[in-house]
Amino acid sequence: MSVAKKYILALDQGTTSSRAIIFNQHAQKVASGQREFTQYFPKPGWVEHDADELFLGQLTVMQETVRQAKIPPEQIAAIGITNQRETVVLWEKSTGKPVYHAIVWQCRRTADMAEELIASGKSKMIQSKTGLIPDAYFSATKIKWILDNVPGLRARARKGEILAGTIDTWLVWKLTGGKAHVTDYTNASRTMLFNIHTLEWDSDLLKLMDIPRNILPEVKDSSCVYGTTDKDVCGFEVSIAGCIGDQQAALFGQGCFTRGSVKTTYGTGCFMLMNIGSRPITSKNNLLTTIAFGINGKVQYALEGSVFMGGATIKWLRDELGLIRTAHECDILAESVQDSNGAILVPAFTGLGAPYWDPYARGVLMGLTRGVNKAHVCRATVEAICYQVKDLLESMRADTGIHIKEVRVDGGASVSNVMLQFQSDILAKPIFRPKNVETTALGAAFCAGLAVGFWKDKEEILDVWTVDKIFTPEMPGNRRHELYDRWKDAVERSKDWIKADAEAEEKKASGTRSRAKSAARKTAGRKSSSATRTKSNADKEGSE
Repeated sequence: MSVAKKYILALDQGTTSSRAIIFNQHAQKVASGQREFTQYFPKPGWVEHDADELFLGQLTVMQETVRQAKIPPEQIAAIGITNQRETVVLWEKSTGKPVYHAIVWQCRRTADMAEELIASGKSKMIQSKTGLIPDAYFSATKIKWILDNVPGLRARARKGEILAGTIDTWLVWKLTGGKAHVTDYTNASRTMLFNIHTLEWDSDLLKLMDIPRNILPEVKDSSCVYGTTDKDVCGFEVSIAGCIGDQQAALFGQGCFTRGSVKTTYGTGCFMLMNIGSRPITSKNNLLTTIAFGINGKVQYALEGSVFMGGATIKWLRDELGLIRTAHECDILAESVQDSNGAILVPAFTGLGAPYWDPYARGVLMGLTRGVNKAHVCRATVEAICYQVKDLLESMRADTGIHIKEVRVDGGASVSNVMLQFQSDILAKPIFRPKNVETTALGAAFCAGLAVGFWKDKEEILDVWTVDKIFTPEMPGNRRHELYDRWKDAVERSKDWIKADAEAEEKKASGTRSRAKSAARKTAGRKSSSATRTKSNADKEGSE
C-alpha cells in the first residue's frame, strides 16, 4: 500500500538566509526552519556568497524541518524551490566544486561592463530580446566576469568541464547528486541572456558576452518534475517539482494567475509585479518585462517595478535618526496623527528606482514647520513607501491600459495597518492582505504541488488562498490628487541632487587621466628618442 502524500516542502533560498517550510494541502504551515549564511564584501560594492556554505545551510535546514515536523519523508509529495534571483555560480562538472564565490545580485563590480553596453548602443537590442535594461544587477555580466578573471576558465568551459547557473540551478544539481542541470523560465529571464520571445538562450547575447552555450542549464516550466533528491545527499528521495524566482513566486503564491492581477512585496525595498498575460509588453516607463511563470509548456509575462527604500526607510528612522526603537513604534506614532502635517519625505538615499532611475537623486524631507514632530515624520515615512508604490502602479497602467481592480500584498512591512490603509487611499484600490504571508515559499509549494497532482489545478489553489484583511479607500478624490501632486513635486526637487558634484568629479578624473596620458606620451617620446640615439650609436659602432 502506498503512503499518502500529505505535504509539500518549500525551500526558500534568500539573500541572507536559507529557509524551509512544510505546507499541508490547505496551504497551512506545518513546520519551518531558517539559517543565516555569511555575506562576503571583498571590495566596496562587491557582494559574494560561498556557494558550498549556501547549499549546506539549505540542506541542513531542510533536514531539520522534516525532523521537526515529525513526518516520514515518504509523506512529502514534492519539493518546490524559490530563490534570490540573478546571483550566479560556476562550478566544475566532474567534482561539483565552485570555481569562484557566487556573485550576488547586489554586486556592482560589473557596472562598467553594463555602462559599456549602453555606450555601445546595445540597450535597445538587449531590451527587445530580454525585457531588461543593461545593468550589473543581472547575471550575464557576472558570468562574464568570472570567465574573464579565473585563469583558463573560459577554455575549460568551452571543453564542457564547467557548469553555470542561478541559485535554483545550483541547488537542484546538488540535491540530485549532479543528475539535473536545469532552471525555470522565471530565473532564466533574469540573466540578460534569455530571449523571452523565443524561450531560448539567445545566440546574439551569448556572443556579445562571450559566454559558451554549453555551460548553461536546460530551461523548463516553473512547475514540472526536474529530478529526485539523491538519498546519499539528502537522506531521502523526493521529487523536485517546482522552481521559481522569489518575486515571481510571491506573484504565484498570491494567486495572481490572470492578466491585470498585481502583487506588491514590502520588504527592504518594494517589488510590484503585474501579470500581463501571454504576450510580453515593452515598457515605455522604465519598468522591466519578465516571465511570470511557465505552466504546461505555456508562459505568462509580467511587468516589474522596484523601489529601493521600502522597509529600509523605517530602519533609517530607527538606526540613523533614533526616532523610534522598533518598527512597530513607527506604526503607533504614525497612527497617532491624522496626517503628516505638511511634511513629505522622498527617501532617495541611494537614488531613485523605477520609474525614475535617477542615481543622482538624494533624499529630501520637506514642508517642515515648527508644528512638525516625530509622529509626523513617522507618518511621512509610511506615506513615502505608499507614494513610491503608486508611481509603479501608474507606470504599469500607462504601459498596459489595464484597469487594475485590486492589489495583493505581502512581505514583512505588510503587517502595518496604517500603511496599507494609506496605500489603499492613495491608490484608490482595495488592498488584500492574505492570512498566510509566506507567499514566496507558498508560490514554490504551489508550483511543485501542481506538477505532481497535490493540487489539481489553479482553481483549487485559489480555494486555499485566504484573506486576512481588506483595506478599502476612504480618502476623498480631491485630497488624493492634491497629496500625489505634492509628492511628484518633491520628487522633482530630489532629482539630480548630486549630478553637478558627480560631473565635477568625472571632469577632475578625466583631467587626471589626460595628464597621465600626456605624461605617458612624453615618457614614451623620451624613451623613443633615447632608443633612436642608442640605435644610431650602435649602427655607427657596427659600421666602424
